[in-house]
Amino acid sequence: MLMLRAAGMFLVALGLIWVLQGTGVLHWPADSFMLGQGDWAWRGAGTALAGAALIGLAVWRSRR
Repeated sequence: MLMLRAAGMFLVALGLIWVLQGTGVLHWPADSFMLGQGDWAWRGAGTALAGAALIGLAVWRSRR
């Protein structure tokens, strides 16, 4: 369960970075090809949701 939670937290963090870069809020790194690209914001949202689902699965399985 620890691995599922860790993977979920990594995916949530990565997805949030992509959302912020895709929406133009986060300009790091300055030469990133994802800056201001709406497609990356959507991909990031999906990645963050998948990570949240992994965390939820890990919590659900640990309580069973």
